[in-house]
Parts: sequence; C-alpha cells; structure tokens
Amino acid sequence: MIVFVDADACPVKAEIYRVAERYSLPVHVVANSYIAVPRNPLFNSVLVSDGFDAADDWIAERARPGAIVVTADVPLASRCVGAGATVIGPTGKHFSEQSIGMALATRNLMADLREAGEVTGGPKPFSPRDRSSFLSAMDLAVNRLRRQGH
Repeated sequence: MIVFVDADACPVKAEIYRVAERYSLPVHVVANSYIAVPRNPLFNSVLVSDGFDAADDWIAERARPGAIVVTADVPLASRCVGAGATVIGPTGKHFSEQSIGMALATRNLMADLREAGEVTGGPKPFSPRDRSSFLSAMDLAVNRLRRQGH
C-alpha cells in the first residue's frame, strides 16, 4: 500500500502524515515546487517539472490497485480510478467508478459557465468538518485495502 498526494493545494497533508505514520505507509508528496515533508523515511517529497499537469502525470503513471491517491483534481481522480487506485478528495469525498462520471460532468459544466462569464462563487471554504471527514475516509480506505491484502 502506498499514498500519493497531489500536494500543490492540499489542505490535509498533516492528516495524511498522521494516518501514514499510524499504519507505516509510504507517502509521495508530489508538486512542481518544493514542499517540505516531516523527517520520516516513510515520507518523500517529489519535485516534478513545471510542465502542464506534470504532477498529475507522475501520480497517474504510478496509480494502481493498493494505492491511495489524495487529490481535489477531478480529471486526475478519473485517471487514477481508471487505474484501480483508491481516490479520496481533501473533504473526504471518495471518487469511484460510479461517481467519477458525474464529478467530471459537474466540473466541465462549471468550467463552461465560468468561461461564459457566469459567477459561480468557487468552492466553499475548507472547514473542520471537512478535515474530520477526510480523516475518517482515509482511515476507512486504509483498512479496506488491508482487508483486501494490499
């Protein structure tokens, strides 16, 4: 089992580290600028090029069954779900084969509305409840994968 973090705007890195330490999971924190990680041999900061979607490509190329990917990026989530990875958003939202189509459609609709000049308001602020939901989702995902033998 391994964790990949789309780290550029991830608000739950501290929570990921806590869960990873509890279960001794390796974590790759991926970004196109340096991000410090705690001094722990389980944690690895991965610096990718500034190329468009370079961090997403790095993660998607390594996503597989037994991997947990943490991202709010819906297209990356779709690629990773397609590769068999467990994908969780920072608010605890679990992306699955059943939910990813609707998530992509909603994302595309909102992008089209913004391009047309509609004010969509953006995402709601990240809350303590979101943080708690993420911790629960991460813990559930780890335990489910452990039961499956990963």
